[in-house]
Amino acid sequence: MTADFQDEGYAIFPDFYDFELQIAPIQTGIRRIIELVAAKYGIDAPCSVPKQAMTDGIMAIAAANRAWAGEVYDAVKQIPAFMQLVCHQDNADLFKKLRPGSEPGVAAGGYGIRMDFPSEDKYRANWHQEFPAQLRSPDGLVYWTPLLPVTEDMGPVEICPGSQKEGIVPVAKDDGGVGKSGAYALRLHNEEERLAKYERIAPLSKPGDLIVMDFLTLHQSGANRAAHPRWSMQFRWFNFNNPVGTRIGWKGSFAAGIKFEDVFPELAV
Repeated sequence: MTADFQDEGYAIFPDFYDFELQIAPIQTGIRRIIELVAAKYGIDAPCSVPKQAMTDGIMAIAAANRAWAGEVYDAVKQIPAFMQLVCHQDNADLFKKLRPGSEPGVAAGGYGIRMDFPSEDKYRANWHQEFPAQLRSPDGLVYWTPLLPVTEDMGPVEICPGSQKEGIVPVAKDDGGVGKSGAYALRLHNEEERLAKYERIAPLSKPGDLIVMDFLTLHQSGANRAAHPRWSMQFRWFNFNNPVGTRIGWKGSFAAGIKFEDVFPELAV
């Protein structure tokens, strides 16, 4: 497992998390928050079960006022069951297996629950490495796991296997013509030429499955063209025992109010 991960820069672990014990409580918490926001604004949003709330319910709220859906987005990452999953010992054990001799840490501000709405490209993460957006340490891992089954039309996460071997890629700012900002506005230098060197995969996944990626593996969010949001969870772990991380004092990036170019000016185009 470790050798394959080192070579490919990603790994897929089916049923890594226990659905009933670890995933269902998060879904239930989301349903309740959607129900509360709908009641707050007097919206008729169907929320009888988590799946209905996370599809029809959240779409009803967004249709009434997109900013109200943003309240849900900010609130759900504070669900206790989610926080317990972020820091679960299984994640630490997996990190140590994939990074022998490491001293794992959880990237503060590097965890959240995404709901990627259909055809909403302003907040879609284009091709990137995780390190410029997160910092902490270039020796880090992204844990990506869905809250609803991911189908082709929902836009699975896209990955370039083996691309982590290229090292840290310089980045440039580009709002993509849709007003992207912060980490969303970082684009790979010579992006087309870099991507042309690699195969691209887009694995489908279901709740409980885990996709792990190296902090330097090139990946992007797929384009959601389904009728409801793509719900997923992401959290980032990093290795304290890394010379670059130690040199920068394990600083965070955008979520910590620090710009990548201020820490690594030589990598900002």
